[in-house]
Amino acid sequence: MRPPIKLALACATIATILVVLIATVAGKPAPRAGYMANDSHLHLTNYVQEGPALASLLPLMGDKIGRAALFGIPLQQTWSFRVAGNDAPTYYLDSDADLYYYSFTDATIAMAYRSLPKAAQARFDPMITGFNPADMYAADHVRRVLETFPNVFVGIGEFSIHKEFVTAKTAGDPPSLSDPALDRLFKFCGEVGLVVLVHCDADTPFPKPGADPAYWDDVLALMRKHPNTTFIWAHMGMGRVIRPFHDMRKYVEKMLADPTLRHVNFDMSWTETAKYLSLTPETTKNVAAIITRYPDRFLFGTDEVGPRDQQSYLKIVGMYEPLWKLLPPDVLDKLRKRNYERIFDGARVKVRAWEAAHRKPAPTATGGRPDVP
Repeated sequence: MRPPIKLALACATIATILVVLIATVAGKPAPRAGYMANDSHLHLTNYVQEGPALASLLPLMGDKIGRAALFGIPLQQTWSFRVAGNDAPTYYLDSDADLYYYSFTDATIAMAYRSLPKAAQARFDPMITGFNPADMYAADHVRRVLETFPNVFVGIGEFSIHKEFVTAKTAGDPPSLSDPALDRLFKFCGEVGLVVLVHCDADTPFPKPGADPAYWDDVLALMRKHPNTTFIWAHMGMGRVIRPFHDMRKYVEKMLADPTLRHVNFDMSWTETAKYLSLTPETTKNVAAIITRYPDRFLFGTDEVGPRDQQSYLKIVGMYEPLWKLLPPDVLDKLRKRNYERIFDGARVKVRAWEAAHRKPAPTATGGRPDVP
């Protein structure tokens, strides 16, 4: 028996060395200390489903970003020759042609994640995005993805409900905050333990001065109906042309103080968000005061799309430098690192447990159910 045991041990040792070498080439495992932040919002692919190899992001993260919530973009920009000719669009503002939901993005993310060694996988928290939030079958899509790719995903999103010009460009019925499809989806996510990262503008583009934000109350009402679901509201409800609205500070503080909304968090991703939150020294001071008062409810993110170099990937960090200086060290640590780890570590445990409890029996050699003779 000894030769086979020795051979097995030797093979195991070689395999371990290979994994370490591959992980070293692809990128370092998440450092236990010293890294600058985790990234709650990272797109691997763009609006035409193109992006870099996932392994190429690891050197960009390096020892600066510990972990990242990873997803594609659920929408594909149509290349209509009638509209654009040979000028292929790569962004939703490049063409008047429709956007449509592209479900294969979830398989792309899952396969890219599975291609990494375990040490590198530990640095990513993949999310499901390839569903239509106006479809009652959206929850079924999420379930099928979990069943097809177990031990991969920990949440859904970023997906959009109301998003400035995107919603109007998307083929089919637009999502609605009153749609039971969202209730069914959010209920399922709560049962499984999936994090929900949602983009929903707090207001319409170019609203009347002094008007109440169009969607704020409805967003919170919907989230309030699902207390067992962990939400991350992307960009604090702002967008490319969705600027901070009148008395926004009061709205945000009231929401954070509401005990029925303790499961709702804010994602401070996107350079547009950083721009709005740093408009004036007074603005930055007000933002710092809110975060300091509610330090457990904010997460840092980049919202970069398929970054190719570290400088562009981490540009937003420098944009927030005035804010970092105003935050107490413990608050800054929560915002940039620990809130992410608490939320996504919890999701990893819950989703893996749900998958184990709902694992389908393996098919027999003939393709039938094992309990059917």
